[in-house]
Amino acid sequence: MDRKIEKKNWTPKKIAVIAAVGIFIFFTLYSFVISDSGSRLNVERDRITISTVEQGEFLEFIPVSGTVIPLRTIYLDAIEGGRIQKIHIEDGSFVEDGDTILTLTNNTLQLDVFNREAQILEQINNLQNTRLSLQQERLRLRDQVLNYEFQMKNRRRVYNQNKELWNKNLISEQEYLDSQEAFEQAERQVELVSETMRLDSLATENQLRHIESSLERMMTNLELVQRSLDYLIVTAPVSGQLTSLNAEVGESKVRGERLGQIDILEGFRVRASIDEHYIARINIGQRGEFDFAGQTYTLEITRVYPQVREGRFEVDLEFVDTEPDNIRRGQTLRIRLALGALEEATLLARGGFFQRTGGQWVYVVSTSGDQAIKRNIRLGRQNPQHFEVIEGLEPGEQVITSSYDGFGDIDRLVLR
Repeated sequence: MDRKIEKKNWTPKKIAVIAAVGIFIFFTLYSFVISDSGSRLNVERDRITISTVEQGEFLEFIPVSGTVIPLRTIYLDAIEGGRIQKIHIEDGSFVEDGDTILTLTNNTLQLDVFNREAQILEQINNLQNTRLSLQQERLRLRDQVLNYEFQMKNRRRVYNQNKELWNKNLISEQEYLDSQEAFEQAERQVELVSETMRLDSLATENQLRHIESSLERMMTNLELVQRSLDYLIVTAPVSGQLTSLNAEVGESKVRGERLGQIDILEGFRVRASIDEHYIARINIGQRGEFDFAGQTYTLEITRVYPQVREGRFEVDLEFVDTEPDNIRRGQTLRIRLALGALEEATLLARGGFFQRTGGQWVYVVSTSGDQAIKRNIRLGRQNPQHFEVIEGLEPGEQVITSSYDGFGDIDRLVLR
């Protein structure tokens, strides 16, 4: 009798396939767990700073320090060198236009001035004598012309009389011809002397103009020489406050040395020093802000100094609307200098993470909030509060922005 053969569900082949799949899954899970545990680090939540990525207005600006200086300053330099004999007004005092500030003495200069005066006066005297000689020569020629004209008139009269007498046969022909030759000779002499006087007059006029011009220059030189002694008395060219006076009685000052300055108290401006990295982005008209006594004031760049010294260059800024009360010369202001206009952007708060990552990656907190995963990002511009996020983050995501020192190269942080 036949026996029914039951079909087996677990054949060796099926068992082998299931075992192989199970081993594969086991090793996959094992490898994942091992690798994940190797890149995991437990972090105390209260020891880190977590910031939320925001969408908002971004203004790129840099912090700069500026010094308050007067709107206008007149510098006092030693036009002539000398030894300081007396200080009439002390540093910090207010002066009026024309007030005497310093008196200097210079014996060498005084002797030099006297010698130069004598030389110039001698040259002036020589020029005046030359001018007088030319004028006398002109008068002599005029007198000579008048004499020849007078002789010519007399000889014309004699000639005319002899001509009538000769026509009446009352005088000899020789006497008539002699009077005619004398008259013609006198005419030629008048023409010659007149031409000589005309040419001499042109030359004399040129010489006299040159002499007059030379005399004017000599007189100007004489005034300048005499004024050299006046420069030993330093006076205030404008009204204002005398500051930075660098002088002591008995001290010697050379020509051109800075003695001090006068600040014209019509207002103030700010001179700021900026890193040369920004020199191509700084232009006249850019504005900055600063806080003073609980209020915010606006400044505008009015001048950019192109000279770079020790890696920095300077700009002058003036107050746009009003300047603060009680502001003083020499005060230091912390200015937020804008490098562009307000723009809509994705913003990430600044923090210590940037020193380690350079803005190339950050730890992003998961939606559950129990871990932070390393993610590559790209940052753009920055200001003292925020970075501009170009890619890698979305508004609303949370990022660890505190220092990453001690995290090493961990891919995942477990937050506790």
